[in-house]
Amino acid sequence: MESQMSTTIDYIDYVLSEPCHKVNVKEIAAKLLPPLYSLVFLSGFVGNLLVVLILITCKKLKSMTDIYLLNLAISDLLFLLTVPFWAYYAADQWVFGNEGCRLLTGLYFIGFFSGIFFIILLTIDRYLAIVHAVFALKARTVTFGVVTSGATWVVAVFASLPGIIFTKSQREGSRYTCSPHYPTSQYDFWKNFQTLKMVILGLVLPLLVMAVCYSGILKTLLRCRNERKRHRAVRLIFVIMIVYFLFWAPYIIVLLLNTFQKFLGLNNCSSSNSLDYAMQATETLAMTHCCVNPAIYAFVGEKFRSYLAAFFRKHIARRLCKHCLVFQREAPERCSSVYTRSTGEQESSAGL
Repeated sequence: MESQMSTTIDYIDYVLSEPCHKVNVKEIAAKLLPPLYSLVFLSGFVGNLLVVLILITCKKLKSMTDIYLLNLAISDLLFLLTVPFWAYYAADQWVFGNEGCRLLTGLYFIGFFSGIFFIILLTIDRYLAIVHAVFALKARTVTFGVVTSGATWVVAVFASLPGIIFTKSQREGSRYTCSPHYPTSQYDFWKNFQTLKMVILGLVLPLLVMAVCYSGILKTLLRCRNERKRHRAVRLIFVIMIVYFLFWAPYIIVLLLNTFQKFLGLNNCSSSNSLDYAMQATETLAMTHCCVNPAIYAFVGEKFRSYLAAFFRKHIARRLCKHCLVFQREAPERCSSVYTRSTGEQESSAGL
């Protein structure tokens, strides 16, 4: 990814035949982004923290799916930890030093790449559970989920290294910035490499996985139309993947256009201004994605709503109202799972 957030994008000075009046996107960002990112941070942090607590206390991490969902929530939390700093940066300048710049950039990139990798793993997990159910009985274990999760974090760190290494804080004009600075002799190579990496890992790869896995899942489900549990198991992961594309694909496409604008004939004044606005709007949309997954669980995951109600009743409501009779009785055990022959797994392992 070329930038940490919309206010850190280093737009190239376009070589035009006549003067071009450039819009000052950063002035707009300084007014809009701080309150928006504050709301994203608060809602996303609370939502993802609830997901982590429910997976640990209620679901007890009994399946590979639970392990991947937990790691996906942790990825979003890592990403969210950087949001308040970008909000302050949008309103003022970078005041957190060079080490802070690289640390937060690293968390940003690692949170993004690990997030999409775990969404891909969840899609493959559903594919194995439904299309290759017999093989899945042996392969889809908690141990395998932990091992593959560890490997995924390592891959995410390596994918993030170029962005971390080349990002630094320095004084530019009257303010300090936190942005990528590639070697002059290799500027085009690293700039193009970062963009193509984003396109391949963030768009092309998940699209290929989604096409292969869900085509196989659909064929299997069409032969087993009466198995509603399988439909519910697929629906949650499918919605997570689709929502990811809705939030991140526009930014990735605009980033590709911005990087190769000269090659695409977009290095004119009108296109330049349009790309500036598009980069600001699409990256802001992408940044808000980190707080969406808990909302998906709440609206799509029927079991998650039951877990949330039981968790609230047991850990929050009783402490707030210790003498209320309605909370004196034990809440029904909602964390129990029913073994289903159709998937060869526990129903609770199908996801939230």
